[in-house]
Order: sequence, then C-alpha cells, then structure tokens
Amino acid sequence: MNSVHFPAGMGEHPAVVTRVAEQQWHALADDQVVGRGDVLRRPDGRIFLSIDSWHDAVFDRLADAMLADLPRPLYTVVDEADRDLTSSWERVGFTTRRREWEYLVPTDPRVTGLDAGQAPSGVTIVPAGEAEEGRLRALDRAIREEVEAIVGWQAMPAEVLPRPHGTTVLYPSKYAVAARSDRYVGLVRVAPLTRQPRIGLIAVRADQHRRGIARALLAHALGSLHRSGIETASAEVTESNEAATALFEGVGAQRTGSNLELVCR
Repeated sequence: MNSVHFPAGMGEHPAVVTRVAEQQWHALADDQVVGRGDVLRRPDGRIFLSIDSWHDAVFDRLADAMLADLPRPLYTVVDEADRDLTSSWERVGFTTRRREWEYLVPTDPRVTGLDAGQAPSGVTIVPAGEAEEGRLRALDRAIREEVEAIVGWQAMPAEVLPRPHGTTVLYPSKYAVAARSDRYVGLVRVAPLTRQPRIGLIAVRADQHRRGIARALLAHALGSLHRSGIETASAEVTESNEAATALFEGVGAQRTGSNLELVCR
C-alpha cells in the first residue's frame, strides 16, 4: 500500500497516511494511529466517506489521500448540529447536497388523530408479514422505477444496509402494504430497532397519490406500535419532500435534528 508523509500539526514528528485496506486509511504518528478514514459503497453505487480524527491537520491529510485515490463524486453524511465536523468536510471541498429532517413520531392515536381501522374506500391494509412476497417485490420495483424517473432514488432517505445485487426487499416481514382489488399500491416498512422503531419508508404508486393511502399506511404502522406498548418511533424525511413533511408534521411528529448529505464532485 502507498504511504504519504504529512506534518501532523501535533509536534515534531510527521504523520504517515497509509491505505491499509481497499476501504480504509490510517494516519500514524510515532507508531500510533491518530486518525482513520473509511469508505462505504452503498447499494445505489455511491461512495460515502467517514474520517475519525481529533486533529484538523490529520483530518485534512486523510481526506486529501482518500480524495486522491477514489473516483468522484464522493459523499458523506454529518449531523448538522456538529458544526466542527461539517466545517472540516467543507474545508476539503465538500458542499451540501441535501438536508434530511429527523422526526420523533408519537404512536398514540389520541395524539396523532389517526384511526388505524379506517382506510380509503376500496383499499385494504395487509399487515406486516402477511403480504404475498412476489407481489410485494413487484410493488417495490415499480415504486423505485417511478421515483427514479421523477426525482431520482438518491433523493429518498439514505438506505445503507448491504444487500445482494438487485435485491431491494431484504426482510419482507417488515412491510405492510395497501391493496386495491388484486393490486398492491403502497407500502410501509418499519425497522424494529432496539432503542426505537424506525419508519424506514412509506411509498405509494404514482397513480394512487392524494387518496389518503400513505396516511392509512402510517396509521396502521403507528397503531401496531402503540398496541405493542411503544410510545414513539423515529423517521427521516428529505427537506424537499413537502408531502412527506406535511404527513408527519400533521400527526404531531416533532423535529429532533437534521443530517446533511455532502458531496465532493
């Protein structure tokens, strides 16, 4: 692996930046690791970077080495409240691509105003674990194609789970779907995380928008969580997605923070 010597800004001894693996770089000073850089290639093909270092100079040199070795564009995600980290990425050439709001969503129907027992006329909610897998996968593919054609899937909340090539529904049992006649028209995925369940995705076929289906799916998901004794769930919504923002804020969801996706082209 190649090594590059840089002043570390930490004393007389220079730091050495070395690519120690295909997806990892180390910065060493006096035989101590003083910084690490990692690469993650997400399922959509984009390359995301992360750097862990206490010193600005080491951060910059790790970034320089990684940027020199990797094809553009490159991405990273930061907590918007962490101004120091955001500034570090901006200093090495990254700019804001999009903002993603984090929400805390109540599950109690007395708070949300949602009735899990009601759905638009002609629509049935199929609970998680009961959807027919082949039709669920076909719905997921169709929705992804529609989103890609309109705004691009990269505009959706980031999904980072590794998956076999071409597989987008890893755990079918996490999905509830909306059915109209013999056709699946919408889906919601809830990830049962240990600390707090996360509403990972709500999506409806383009020709079924503005009919209350997304609201019915959300009502079902939150109602199920509430009956299990869970008081709140989390969700992420891209700032530009006005419909999703209105849906969540309309049921009393509270913004708890935001993440920035940065890009270096």
